[in-house]
Amino acid sequence: MESILRYQDFRRYLQDFYDWKKRTSKFSWRDYSKMAGFVSPVFMKQVCEGKANLGKKATVKVADAFNFTGIERDYFFNLVMFAQAKTDDKKHFAYAEMETIAKASKVNLVGAEAYKYYDSWVHPVVRELAPAMPGAVPKEIAGKCVHEVSAKEVKESIEFQVRAGLLKKTDDGNYSQTDKLLGGDTQSMSLAVRSMNRQMATFAVDAIDRFAADERYVAGVTMGVSDGAFEKIVEVLKKCREQVLEIVANDDKVNQVLRLNLQLFPLTEKIEGADDEK
Repeated sequence: MESILRYQDFRRYLQDFYDWKKRTSKFSWRDYSKMAGFVSPVFMKQVCEGKANLGKKATVKVADAFNFTGIERDYFFNLVMFAQAKTDDKKHFAYAEMETIAKASKVNLVGAEAYKYYDSWVHPVVRELAPAMPGAVPKEIAGKCVHEVSAKEVKESIEFQVRAGLLKKTDDGNYSQTDKLLGGDTQSMSLAVRSMNRQMATFAVDAIDRFAADERYVAGVTMGVSDGAFEKIVEVLKKCREQVLEIVANDDKVNQVLRLNLQLFPLTEKIEGADDEK
């Protein structure tokens, strides 16, 4: 079994432990629940499947059952909070605590680089600007950004991306992008991307007043749709995004960094009975 410090999903850890015990003994879900101090013989199964959560007392019981102490115990408590927190602020706090504990234990948190990259608008913008401005120092790159960012932040972003393999320093001292893709745990990636989308959505609102109409494109449509139409519209938007990426991939004369937001969201609750046959 891997250390708990290698996990970003407490349910996966609990499931992996069950699978490991099952391979080496006649271990049942009843045995698992009993080991953790629960009366219900299927409670641990329900937790692993996401059908039940761990409350504060239950979290302590499970931590005791696994003999977690010190940093492992702290990490497990934050791991549970990260998965079950109802707000992104609490999730961010728990993830930061997990990362701090992992670093102190000299453990690389899987997906930490992806989380850091997508958690701030600065990184993707710098990744585009640094190669497009050969010879530029961080202060000059920062000066090209519409939204405020310091030279120190740009410098740290470049250093981080070089370490992460997203940018590489060329022989002439400039930077170029690599083809490396960042991946991580589904929960942490989802949290970081939501943070990125919030920042970019705010920038989109600001752009309406900041830029002239010929420097931006803002349009929208309010529409009533069925579930089937919704799915078709989403597919159209996905294809549109792919076509845009293809255009960008064939463009070798970058002189500006833009952001494209594709947004489709409800303005009302669903109408009950609207799908019934008439």
